[in-house]
Amino acid sequence: MCPLSQKASDHLQTAKQRFEERNPKSKQQHQIATESLPGGNTRSVLHADPFPVCMARGRGNRLSDIDGHEHLDCIGDMTAGLYGHSQPVLVETITSTIGNIGMNLGATTTTEAQFANAICQRFDSIERVARQHTGRSKVIVFGGAYHGGLLSFAHGVAANNVDKTDWIIGPYNDAQNARQLILENKHVAAAVLVEGMQGAGGCIPGTADFLHAVQDAARESGVIFILDEVMTSRLAQGGIQSVILHPMRGTPLSPDLTTLGKWIGGGLSIGAFGGRSDLMAVYDPRTSNVHHSGTFNNNTLAMNAGYKGMIAVYTPEACLALNSLGDQLRSDLMDLAQGTKMTITGVGAVMHVHFLSTGGRNGVFSIDDLATGADSVESVLRDLFWFYLTERGLWIARRGMISLILGTTAAEIERMRSAVSGFLVAFRELVVL
Repeated sequence: MCPLSQKASDHLQTAKQRFEERNPKSKQQHQIATESLPGGNTRSVLHADPFPVCMARGRGNRLSDIDGHEHLDCIGDMTAGLYGHSQPVLVETITSTIGNIGMNLGATTTTEAQFANAICQRFDSIERVARQHTGRSKVIVFGGAYHGGLLSFAHGVAANNVDKTDWIIGPYNDAQNARQLILENKHVAAAVLVEGMQGAGGCIPGTADFLHAVQDAARESGVIFILDEVMTSRLAQGGIQSVILHPMRGTPLSPDLTTLGKWIGGGLSIGAFGGRSDLMAVYDPRTSNVHHSGTFNNNTLAMNAGYKGMIAVYTPEACLALNSLGDQLRSDLMDLAQGTKMTITGVGAVMHVHFLSTGGRNGVFSIDDLATGADSVESVLRDLFWFYLTERGLWIARRGMISLILGTTAAEIERMRSAVSGFLVAFRELVVL
C-alpha cells in the first residue's frame, strides 16, 4: 500500500472508532435489529459500516438520533422528504383527514380528482394522470439509470430487475449514440425511458443536446418518450422538463409520459404517471379492457396531503427559493473544490459530492466518469466525508448525495459550506490534486 493510501486508511479507521464511541445506542439497536432482519436492514441504501445511525424523531428540518445528537437534515429521504418532518399545513391536513374522512375508503373521492388536476396544471405535458399502445416489446434505457428498486441499470441490468423485458442499454449523455440507438430499433422498441438527471447514479444532469436528441428521435420513430421525473419534478415549477431547452429551438421537453413520485405525496408513499391523452386512454374503464389496480392508489392521506402540499406549500415562489439556495450551495462548494479531488454535480436543491482522481475537471457526464477503486484514496475520502459531516451534525447520504428540504435557511447553508471547507483543510494531503 502506498504511503498516501495508508494515511487515508488510518484516518478512516480513526473516524470509525470515534463514530462507534459517539453512538453506542445505535450500535446496540443495530445488533438487536439483526436478530429479526437480514443485516438489520429494511432498505439497502440506509445501511452503513460499521452500523447505521438510528434516528429517534424528526422535527422541521432536524433529526434527533437515539444517542441524543441533533442533525440538520440535508438529504430529505433521498428527495422524498421535501416538506420536512412536521410542516404545519400538512400536519393539520393529515390530522383532519384521519379525523373527518378516514383512510382507504375503497371508493372514489373528490380529492383524487382535485389532486390530479393540480398535477396536470403544474406539469404541462401531463394531460391525464393514471396508473399496449405500440405492440412492441423492447425498452431503451441508459447506463447508470435507476427507475425504482426493480428497474436499475447502474452496471447493466440489475439481478433483481423485473424480468420478461428486453432491455436495450445505451450510454447516458451521448446524443449521437442515443439517436442512432432509437432509430435502429424503431421497429422493435416500444419506449425509451430516461431520467432528466440521474439521481441514484450520482446526480448527473442530462445535457440539453442529449435529452432533446432522445425526444426528437423517439418522435421520428414512433417510440414513446418517457421522462422519469420521480426526483427531478421538484427542481422547477414545471419539473426539469420545463427548464431543459432545445439548443436551437429554445423549446422545453415535452415527453409522451412523465413519471412522478416521492415528494408529490407530501411525504407519504405515492407514485403517479401521466401524459398524452391518447396514451392514457388505455386505462379508461369505459372504453378499454386494460385493468389498472392498486389498493392504495387513492389513499386519502396521500391524496389530501399531496394536494395541499402542491397548492399551498410548495408554491412557485417556494420552489424557486429552495432551488436557488441549492444552486448557491453547489456554486460555493465548487469554488472550495478548486484544486482538489472533490467535485459536485446536480441541479437546484439536489446534488452529489464526489471525490475523483481528476477532480471532475473533465466533466461528469455518465456513471463511468465516477468510477473509483474500492480501496482507492478517493473511495476512502467519500467515507471520511460522511463521518466528518455526521460528527458535526450534518446528515447527508453515505454515498455523498444532498437534497435540501423546505425550511433550510441561508445560515444553515453557510454552516454546511463551512464544514466542507473544514474537511478540505483537515484532509488537505489526501484531497489535493
